[in-house]
Amino acid sequence: MDQHLPALATASLAEQQQALAGIVLADPDLSAIVDLIADQDLPDGWLVAGAIYQTVWNRIAGHRRQTGIKDYDVIYFDPDTSYEAEDRVIRRMEAACRPLGLAVEVRNQARVHLWYEERFGFPIAPLTSSAESLLFYASTTHSVGVRRNAAGGLDMLAPYGLADVFAMHLRPNRLRPNGPSHDAKARRCLVTWPMLTVEWW
Repeated sequence: MDQHLPALATASLAEQQQALAGIVLADPDLSAIVDLIADQDLPDGWLVAGAIYQTVWNRIAGHRRQTGIKDYDVIYFDPDTSYEAEDRVIRRMEAACRPLGLAVEVRNQARVHLWYEERFGFPIAPLTSSAESLLFYASTTHSVGVRRNAAGGLDMLAPYGLADVFAMHLRPNRLRPNGPSHDAKARRCLVTWPMLTVEWW
């Protein structure tokens, strides 16, 4: 249990980013995924959301590594919006991750608007980058991404900051009417991390 991590909720963003980078790079699964994203040369490719903040929560709660993590969300942005092009990337990443025993969910953010309404019940405009997609996650706490940079460290996306990640606070994102998705995810998270503070929709 890393009892010092909750104190980072009130630290500067730079301190939070440094701590999160250390956690990601120290975790063999997360570091392997960010390396694979770089090795596979995914355009605008990032590891995002659950596997990142849930790894932090596991450290805070004293849970075993991988607790509650069902897969590793990888996003990228390719203007080729054909199903076939995305399928090739998905198969390539799945094959690369198979020796690690890790399940990845890979999605081209340029295609999200093509299937979003069928899944969530309302249409959205096409996204213009991977970073833009993080603005619209159902919970702002989920909006975090990392990737390997040329210097061997990590680039990081956190449009809503990182305070809620270290505070274990789930906050809804009302830029879209995603209440059911936020609340459903919150209920699932509470089963594993009952110490979470949840702002319901």
